[in-house]
Amino acid sequence: MKRKPVVLRERAQRDIEDAVDHYLAEAGPAVALSFVGALEDVRTRIGGRPGSGSLRYAHELDIPGLRFQPAGKFPYLVFYIERETEIDVLRVLHGARDIPAWIREPGK
Repeated sequence: MKRKPVVLRERAQRDIEDAVDHYLAEAGPAVALSFVGALEDVRTRIGGRPGSGSLRYAHELDIPGLRFQPAGKFPYLVFYIERETEIDVLRVLHGARDIPAWIREPGK
């Protein structure tokens, strides 16, 4: 299978920026950098094997193809849909949140 580019939607990018800001403020630059590294690992993984993510929320939210991958040791989940030519990252959310509510309300 050919690798697909992984594209972050604007909302996913803001999710990441918020998480990095939190880690910088609460845990310092080393932890924030480790988080970014974990996200890059996910990006590499889903670009090469998009079908490896869980479909759990796809069924719950009735969003065909919605998958997620955890961000390594961090409590964040990367939500994405495989498109014909790319991987569309919708959100990057903390796993303790009400995931269905946050996915349904992109402005949160």
